[in-house]
Amino acid sequence: MKLSLSAAMATLGAATPLLPTTSNPASVLLKSRGEASGILTCAASSWPPNTIGETNLPQPPSADLESILAQVDPANIEATVRKLVSFGTRHTLSIQNSTTRGIGAARDWIHAEFQKYADASDGRLSVETVGYVQEADGNRILFPTLISDVVATLHGTEENRLYVVSGHYDSRVSNVLDYESDAPGADDDASGVAISLELARIMSQPQYPLPKASIAFVAVAGEEQGLYGAQFLAQTYANATPRVNVEGMFTNDIVGSPKGGVDSASIDPYVIRLFGQGLPPLQVENSAKREQRLTIGGENDTPARQLTRFVKETAENSATGMNVSVVYRLDRYLRGGDHRPFLEAGYPAARFTEPHEDYAHQHQDVRVDADGKQYGDLPEFVDYDYVARVARVNGAALWSLATGPGAPRNVRVDTSALSSATTLYWDPPVEGYDGGYEVVWRPTSAPFWTAVLDVGAVEEVTIPLSKDDVVFGIRAKGTDGFRGVAVLPFPGSR
Repeated sequence: MKLSLSAAMATLGAATPLLPTTSNPASVLLKSRGEASGILTCAASSWPPNTIGETNLPQPPSADLESILAQVDPANIEATVRKLVSFGTRHTLSIQNSTTRGIGAARDWIHAEFQKYADASDGRLSVETVGYVQEADGNRILFPTLISDVVATLHGTEENRLYVVSGHYDSRVSNVLDYESDAPGADDDASGVAISLELARIMSQPQYPLPKASIAFVAVAGEEQGLYGAQFLAQTYANATPRVNVEGMFTNDIVGSPKGGVDSASIDPYVIRLFGQGLPPLQVENSAKREQRLTIGGENDTPARQLTRFVKETAENSATGMNVSVVYRLDRYLRGGDHRPFLEAGYPAARFTEPHEDYAHQHQDVRVDADGKQYGDLPEFVDYDYVARVARVNGAALWSLATGPGAPRNVRVDTSALSSATTLYWDPPVEGYDGGYEVVWRPTSAPFWTAVLDVGAVEEVTIPLSKDDVVFGIRAKGTDGFRGVAVLPFPGSR
């Protein structure tokens, strides 16, 4: 079905005019929650002025989601972090046959915790520990080593849709090859593992409806030695038959404290950074597709960045109490994370990291220097209320993604002739999809979608707005009103 230009004009005539844009999103981080309606607007990107559609507003949490987020308990998170620290070291090369020390003991405890939640889930959650033996690599793996990932999957109602949330349970000290010394790894990255465990505990409870998409709550190993655990998991999903449709992946890595920066003088207790990659790797998007993306100005509209925009729209609200600061790059300088192997496997992925890092409490031997300064990634430097708020951000994004519709496929914009109007085409997320769609757009320099038009259950629409001046996207909107992730159209035709 298509929507004609005349029908579109009639729809637009009845729509509420788009309000003038407000302040730059960066300033929103300093504003009260009462001004949240302006979080997606940008005064510096106000042309062309919009006279059609409606303002794109954040999606409010459902009653179920508000209940889920209210259950997140800082005490549980603290207990998890301190338990993981109690294993002494969790270095990937450390002992694996002890019940009290080393990465093997940590792995088995994590599996047992997930299993407790599975046992109480009425069959909704299943747990497995998967892995392989990594041979010596001449770098950070000194000898053949078992790399194990613990995966707890909440099974959704729709076939082959999966979201992944992960933290890494291995740790390290100053010397990345020192697998004997205590490496508490409280912030890096027991904090991230604690989020996976806490969300699995809550979302698997039988009182909540099953989501449409499945959610994998994961703890991976081998991150500090070369992202080995995440690479194994991403390739396991990618090489399955059929290929597992991972629609989005989040890694929580170093999410334990809002305090850091120069002289540890900066603190932003209600901010979490979210890193989103730009151009996909060439093994994912070939040079011809990349050239086409660059030609149409789509370098800021990759699947990973669309995922981060969705998080901004669904996880920055009073139920999380947090501001999501989207950073448009793969990661910090000189650093890497477990989202990268998923990106390299062709999956949208992004990284959550605290706003200000304190390098005295990352990758450090536990010690006190001559001036009395404490070094080491110790649990007393973790802010457990802050980690709980980060968990709520993850929970809001994951539940909204998993209960919403999938992304439209084969999204195209008609470029067969010069026109001041724009015609868009797309295919449904899956056969039999019975929901509708929204067209979203923004000025080319704006970071987030600013305008939206609900076009209903059609797969073609013509809009009296030039494709030369804005970036368009198409997103599905279910019969329940929940939205999905937007997709950038590429040149094409019906």
